[in-house]
Amino acid sequence: MTDKSEIIAQQNDFFRKHIGMIESEFLKVKGKYNMTQGVASLTNFQKLDTLIKLWEYNDFNEDNDPYGEHDCGRFTLDENKQDILWKIDYYDTKYLYGSEDPSNLEKTRRVLTVMLPCEY
Repeated sequence: MTDKSEIIAQQNDFFRKHIGMIESEFLKVKGKYNMTQGVASLTNFQKLDTLIKLWEYNDFNEDNDPYGEHDCGRFTLDENKQDILWKIDYYDTKYLYGSEDPSNLEKTRRVLTVMLPCEY
């Protein structure tokens, strides 16, 4: 893992763990949060469980996080064994192009997408 990877991982963890807690424009790590149609169609309880599992997610290892950036994950909702995927993409400040340097908070905006596996 490089020093930049460690910085990006810390930023991604902060961003993910603050979903819904503070308006994103006030966060030091700025970005947007999206859910796909499949996740939006889940019950309110399942969506709340998804949010809690995103906040608590820490199941990173060499197999699912080869670059050490904590930018994607997978977990299962207990209620009906529904798998959920999430990923973070890096954009420029206008969300038009990929970020030149995801570790630079002045140049980067994150987009975290939560989805069902069939929607990937």
